Parts: sequence; C-alpha cells; structure tokens
Amino acid sequence: MPANPRFRRVVRIGPVQIATYYDGRGHEKHTAACTAPRCGFSADYDSRTAAELAARTHRCNVR
Repeated sequence: MPANPRFRRVVRIGPVQIATYYDGRGHEKHTAACTAPRCGFSADYDSRTAAELAARTHRCNVR
C-alpha cells in the first residue's frame, strides 16, 4: 500500500471515519478507522456496506 493513498468519500460515523481508496492493484477498497485516542481500531473491507457496518457496531475498549 502506498504511503499516502488518495482517500475519497470520507464519512464520519461517531468516532470512526470511513473512506474509499484504490489499492496498489487498482481494486477499490474501503477502510474504517477509529479516531479516538488510544483505540487503534482500523480495518479494510471489499464493500462500503461492510465498512459502514463495522463503524456503526464499533465500541472502543479504551480504559
């Protein structure tokens, strides 16, 4: 994955940001990443729907 992928369609659902980008092979990917301090949650998905579902159901375990 390149150091600075170009994110498109960035949306925020609670503390989680969702964005769409193209991977190194030209496939469209979707990522969900929590922006809360010390959370560390992030994941890549093949569909936008899956990324949005992960964002809606994410709960931070920060103590």
